[in-house]
Amino acid sequence: MKQRNVTQMVSIAMLSSISYLLIMLDFPFPGLPPFLRIDFSEVPALIAAVVFGPGAGIIVEAIKNVLHYGIQGSLTGVPVGEIANFIAGCLFILPASYFFRKYRTVKGLTAGLITGTTMMTLIMSILNYFIILPAYTWFLNMPAMSADATRQLIVTGILPFNVIKGIIITIVFVLLFSRLKVWIGAKMNNA
Repeated sequence: MKQRNVTQMVSIAMLSSISYLLIMLDFPFPGLPPFLRIDFSEVPALIAAVVFGPGAGIIVEAIKNVLHYGIQGSLTGVPVGEIANFIAGCLFILPASYFFRKYRTVKGLTAGLITGTTMMTLIMSILNYFIILPAYTWFLNMPAMSADATRQLIVTGILPFNVIKGIIITIVFVLLFSRLKVWIGAKMNNA
């Protein structure tokens, strides 16, 4: 029992550090606003959530964003972007973890990843409209965006960004999962 807990803690710590390194390798997607940057930092969180349960995935997401804020800092001085990244990551990984742990098949995993992409896209659009974008303008002492400008930014930038990011992460994770399926199965049996 003690051995299993130590293994799980070490695995979560390693996945968190890998996730932090991956968030630093972000890149803009052509045609979208340059402040929306795609990274692969949800992949280690997905591995943690699938192998050790949803709580482990949430911990990886939290550690990654705390490290990012603590080391990189934030444009606003307040971790608005990190909080948004944490929420988006959790919205994405939790359905994938739930569906895979319930069905333990690639179909279940794929259904969870599609559900996660959908949830992340819809809920983050709503949160950006009401909370995140107003927080950015407030903390940067910028004039508030009009409702039409905010809606336009969400429809033409944030919504497609989350769909594209979800699709890219889904493809990468399914390919990685096919290579790690035996290892993940063994780890799940020991967890």
